[in-house]
Amino acid sequence: MNVRLSQSTVRGTAQAPPSKSYTHRAILAAGYADGALVHDPLVSADTKATMRAVTAYGGSVGLRDDESVLDVAGFGGQPETPGDVIDCANSGTTMRLVTATAALQDGLTVLTGDDSLRSRPQGPLLDAIEDDLGGRAESTRSNGQAPLVVGGGVTGGDVSIPGDVSSQYITALLMAGAVTDEGIDVYLETELKSAPYVDITLEVLDAFGVEAEQTADGFTVSGGQHYEPVDGEYHVPGDFSSISYLLAAGVLAAEDELTITSAYPSAQGDTAIVDVVDRMGGDVDWNQDDGVITARRSDLTGVEVSVADTPDLLPTIATLGAVADGTTRIVDCEHVRYKETDRVSAMAEELTAMGASVDEAQDTLTIHGSASDLQGATVDGRADHRIIMSLAIAGLVADGETTVEGAEHVDVSFPNFFDVLYDLGATVDR
Repeated sequence: MNVRLSQSTVRGTAQAPPSKSYTHRAILAAGYADGALVHDPLVSADTKATMRAVTAYGGSVGLRDDESVLDVAGFGGQPETPGDVIDCANSGTTMRLVTATAALQDGLTVLTGDDSLRSRPQGPLLDAIEDDLGGRAESTRSNGQAPLVVGGGVTGGDVSIPGDVSSQYITALLMAGAVTDEGIDVYLETELKSAPYVDITLEVLDAFGVEAEQTADGFTVSGGQHYEPVDGEYHVPGDFSSISYLLAAGVLAAEDELTITSAYPSAQGDTAIVDVVDRMGGDVDWNQDDGVITARRSDLTGVEVSVADTPDLLPTIATLGAVADGTTRIVDCEHVRYKETDRVSAMAEELTAMGASVDEAQDTLTIHGSASDLQGATVDGRADHRIIMSLAIAGLVADGETTVEGAEHVDVSFPNFFDVLYDLGATVDR
């Protein structure tokens, strides 16, 4: 699906979609439990992949009519060997988290996904399961990428793993380690990138009654624990990765003001977007008690931003930089190349096609806003929800019409994104 956008102003109120990161973890945590009700989940292509995995391991996931509650029947910490291949589609979070689940069962689980997912690195997690924990974990092509074959009935132990490839490896091991006999101690070989995502994991584990903690050189979770949330329920907070696009729309195109609700504080690292916009000179106010952000069109100035802990913000910040005066440097971004697509190159190439002046290095993306003049163009969304939404926001301020190709992939994290933009007054043609 292609979506066409024209220069527009926006105003009104938009509710932030639920957090994808929290929803993934809550669904799997409910699977490790005897079951739970997950309130306000994000129901998207990615989270449906995690639902399928929980079902494959012997649980079940039911969605109530208004999609506001998931009724999860769990497998009680003892996953069954799936009767078929688990297709994780495009969800890297699903694949990594449920790979560790597969290591708990005595049989073998086969995990695969689409072309993009089959190109993403899984090797460190496979090595941890096989070399450190004594399970079986193989890449069928012996290249550290899916399809994967995993099993072996691991009982816990010590794991040494790099922290600069994906924090999801640590999340997977902590979640599975709680139901092993011995627990798992994770020792980090390198500095941890995307650390706030492990903070999210620790927060969800705590909500499900599981104790895990950070240590001087990694993380630890004791074994023999039981997942059980208070009153059998868990409530998913709003998603700040998705809020970033709405906030960008506000400071770039809000005629009066744009109000974003369900923006409550949490462990999400992407809450940093509020500070980034404020540093750029954006007129933004966050009432944390009420969970409300208001933003107004502002004259922005370029800044330097590290995305070491907030990789999902790079596309949004790049778009803001293309409109800001001066230069915006996004640093510590090499790991952002290993997402659904190489997001560093994708944003460099597509913003350049729209008239931005961009310099790309391996670990840095520099946008020269003063030398940029965004013009409508046909841009490739790269089948990546974050690229698509960021380019759509650029289309709100570009001169002329912008066509974003492959726009249907927003269903990964923000299925009604274009409906929300339309309701806020943007000129959107689907």
